[in-house]
Amino acid sequence: MTLTLLHFVIVCPLVFLGGFVDAVAGGGGLISLPAYLIAGVPPHNAIATNKLSSAMGTTLTTVRFARKGFIPWRQAAVCVVFAFIGSSLGAKLALRLDPEIFTLLMLVILPLVAVYVLRGKSLGQGEQTPCSPRKTLLVGSLAALVIGGYDGFYGPGTGTFLLLALTGLAHMELTRANGVTKAINLTTNLSALAVFLLGGKVLLPLGLVAGCFGILGNYLGTRFFIQGGVKFVKPVILVVLTIFFVKVILQVLGISA
Repeated sequence: MTLTLLHFVIVCPLVFLGGFVDAVAGGGGLISLPAYLIAGVPPHNAIATNKLSSAMGTTLTTVRFARKGFIPWRQAAVCVVFAFIGSSLGAKLALRLDPEIFTLLMLVILPLVAVYVLRGKSLGQGEQTPCSPRKTLLVGSLAALVIGGYDGFYGPGTGTFLLLALTGLAHMELTRANGVTKAINLTTNLSALAVFLLGGKVLLPLGLVAGCFGILGNYLGTRFFIQGGVKFVKPVILVVLTIFFVKVILQVLGISA
């Protein structure tokens, strides 16, 4: 397709915002992917090009979190493997089931997740009883498997769900949970990007420029998180869940794809 200045004007600011949100609480794709669609980019190209800009921003966040010691590499490596397995199974399931079934299920899941976030004391909002390292690794791996399956089947909000599962179920502290989440997201983004590049679906000029805006958003979001933005994670997650819920409702009603 032929790119115009309008494509860049619409996409780049929203990718910046998505990068900031993603660095703080995950779920940036709920902002960045619709940006491409709003700009009139065909769905397959939008998904592929969004992977490029997202991977660029997530790379920066992952590196900065790693330098700060937020990524427990043993746990992260195991979770990445399980996320890959789940994503593969989820993609195969998507070929067999009607995606509308899962969309309707999200209308039930999302409000329950929002209630959990409001009432829960994870995400740095209170003391939690630490799990043993073995139990943390086991629960984290299972969460990565299940949410990885969701990512392969449907996708939006994967980072947010991972962050909630790792803090609430595996009882990981927020900084480490966010680090593991970013390591998983980066690995799956790069693998998907490779497939899309081989398929010729990535709009390189738009993706690279938008990726620079995403890097800036991720940089500022990471800095915000490191310098005390922990207390804002819960509100940001609730906003992301609300956006996702509205998007699902519009999709069910046929107003939005």
